[in-house]
Amino acid sequence: MTTRRTPHLAASGRPAEGPPTRRLVLVVRADPVICGHSVEARNLAEAALQRGFDDVRILTWPVDRLEALGLPLKPADSILAYSPGITVERPDPVGGYKVPDGRHTAGLVGRLVELFTDGVPTVAMSLYLLPHAMVVAEALAAARATGAAGDITTLAEAVGSDITDIARAAVGEGRVGVAAHLFTTYLGNDHCLAVSGYTRDLIVEAATHVDAALGTDFAPRCLERIRVSHPAIDSTACLDLDPRETDRVLARRGLDTDGYVLYLSRLTRAKGVDDLVDGYARCAARERLPLVVAGTGPAADELRARASETAVADRIHFLDDVGDAEKLHLMAGCATYVLPSKPRREFVETFGIALAEEMLAGGGPAITTMTGGIPEAVGDTAIVVPVDHPAAIADAIDWAVTMEPRERAEWRRQAREHALQFDRMAVFDRLLAMVDGTEVTTNGTTAAA
Repeated sequence: MTTRRTPHLAASGRPAEGPPTRRLVLVVRADPVICGHSVEARNLAEAALQRGFDDVRILTWPVDRLEALGLPLKPADSILAYSPGITVERPDPVGGYKVPDGRHTAGLVGRLVELFTDGVPTVAMSLYLLPHAMVVAEALAAARATGAAGDITTLAEAVGSDITDIARAAVGEGRVGVAAHLFTTYLGNDHCLAVSGYTRDLIVEAATHVDAALGTDFAPRCLERIRVSHPAIDSTACLDLDPRETDRVLARRGLDTDGYVLYLSRLTRAKGVDDLVDGYARCAARERLPLVVAGTGPAADELRARASETAVADRIHFLDDVGDAEKLHLMAGCATYVLPSKPRREFVETFGIALAEEMLAGGGPAITTMTGGIPEAVGDTAIVVPVDHPAAIADAIDWAVTMEPRERAEWRRQAREHALQFDRMAVFDRLLAMVDGTEVTTNGTTAAA
């Protein structure tokens, strides 16, 4: 079996000579996928290096497979390199045309078996239950069957859509076997995580329906075992932005600091960008501040068409080539950041990583809804609007951009203070305390002892 390594996505080699003594493996949809949890995986990997892990690996999918699936992807040349000591592996698929599906997961399983049987104590964490937690479970079973499995600890993080889109849909369609498989795999891990209290509640709710159908006890087990671990964010990168560099980055886009309204995330219907476009078209601020919509996704063409039909089409700018470094500068320089997310069957915002990043970067007040796990991300430091309410978005934009300087500064200070709890080192330390058996818990949220 071969493993693909893309140079600009992976820095191979370990920071110290000799065989590794402790390894972290993250199984996730990683860069170049535009997804907050690919960013989370990067941040956990970087934090692991700083906490003494001398072999850190991210196992993910070949780029051509990601492209074929139509996932929103960052420009390849805009992705920041990982630190030396972090290796991104993209195992090749196994089997030929006679294997209609599962070829890529077979490649991931095979590589994990190799890592689980080479004698290095390993912490394996999956983000998304389907298929990543299932891949880890299958690999661990195979490794143990060989008799050569080493010291392996598994963590499975339910990030949200694997519950909202799979477990709930399976229950709603009467396909409880699918949900039962998902919960069995999840609870088979040493540690079960959820990215928010909202996500944990969703899991327990879905498990309750499966229990009613099958007579199982998934719900009480989930309630007892799931710990909340909010996504890890690199606060240092946000806090250390040079305002002069921000000005230069914005100038290349024809923008000025505090001179635009920003949306930066995936372009999907659930994100509420249609409501933002309609709200912007009726706000007073449209006369002096353009709207910047940064991101790609399945709703991109639909949203561009919607914007072109407004009276302010020339004031709405779509950016589909924003890279890792530029993203934070765009967030830091905006007059206000708007993410009017709304619950849909296929997706509910289970945390709101982009909101926390913008708050840390020091941009203008965030405008959002109280959908899903967003309240945990923003606390009481955002301007809240109802779901599906362009008029409220218009009023919120006008309020945010006309705040007095002192009020804006205080708003930014409180937002940053709230979001610092999601710093990647703090999050990783809580996870490490769990793995090492030194954690304490408060209302289901992990904390280092």
